[in-house]
Amino acid sequence: MEKKKVFIFWDNSNIFIGAKAAAMEIKPQDDPYKLRIDFQKLLQLAAADRPIEYAIAVGSVPPELRHVWNRLENTGIKVELFERGSQSEKEQAVDQALQVHMLRKAFDYNGQAGTAVMLTGDGKGFFDGVGFQADLERMHKKGWNVEILAWDKTCNLRMREWAKRVGIFIPLEDFYESITFTDDYSGSIRHSKPVDLKNRPISKS
Repeated sequence: MEKKKVFIFWDNSNIFIGAKAAAMEIKPQDDPYKLRIDFQKLLQLAAADRPIEYAIAVGSVPPELRHVWNRLENTGIKVELFERGSQSEKEQAVDQALQVHMLRKAFDYNGQAGTAVMLTGDGKGFFDGVGFQADLERMHKKGWNVEILAWDKTCNLRMREWAKRVGIFIPLEDFYESITFTDDYSGSIRHSKPVDLKNRPISKS
C-alpha cells in the first residue's frame, strides 16, 4: 500500500519556549540563553525517513534574529514570519497563519488524506472550535493521520491525550540531546547528537 504523504506544520516559538522549560530538568547545565534548536535534526525527526510533501514553519522575529530563520529555510521548509506587537511584544496572528495552511492542505488534498505532523504544544481555543487541536480533529475526521511532536512538560494535556488516542504523540524530551545544542559564540558548544529513529513510531498507511 502506498504511504500517505507527509505534511509538516511547525509552530517554532512553541517548540523553542518548551525546549527551555525542558532543559531545566533534562540538562540544567544548558544555559537557556544559549540553547538552540537544531532545525535539521528536528525536521529529520518529524519526517522519520518519509518523503515530505509539504512543510511550513511560522513564528515571529525581531530583525536581529533573521539569521536564525535563514537556517530553517535552508532545510527546505517554507517559513512565514510575523512582527511582534509594538506595544504588547506578543506574537501577532502566528497561530492563525499556521491553521490557514493546515486547512488549505486538507481542502486541496480532499480525498487524498495524508499524515499531518504537528510540532507544537498549544491546545488553546479547543472549546471554541478554534486552535490547532480543533483543526487537527477536522483533518482526522477527513481521514488524515495525526502525529504530534511536543514537549511533554509544556504540551496541552487535552491535546496530548487526544493524540495518543487517535494517532501518535512523541515527547520531544526523548530526543532532547539530538534536537538541541548550545552556542555561546566562544567555541564552547554542546553539539547535537545523531537522531535515533528506532523508537520513533510512525502512522500506518
